[in-house]
Amino acid sequence: MFAVTVTFRIKPQHRNAFGTAVQANAEASREREPGCRRFDVCTDPDRPDEIFLYELYDSAAAFDDHHETEHFVSFAEKTAHMVEDKQVMTFRSVS
Repeated sequence: MFAVTVTFRIKPQHRNAFGTAVQANAEASREREPGCRRFDVCTDPDRPDEIFLYELYDSAAAFDDHHETEHFVSFAEKTAHMVEDKQVMTFRSVS
């Protein structure tokens, strides 16, 4: 299993638009990508400009494939100007 966490800091004026776009991307990933096992979008009301993603893939290759999908490319292009900061971390299962 290959886990990915992403923490976005969103410009306040784009909070709602980004939330809608990231939810649509997560849904498309879960429905259309056979290697995507989980894709959660989370936030904390005390930090509304922070969005946390938790994603599980079958492998690092499945995560690489995710970056090539039409829905991800569209999401990345549509939201790039909304993001103030982005931190990505990846983890592999311990065997």
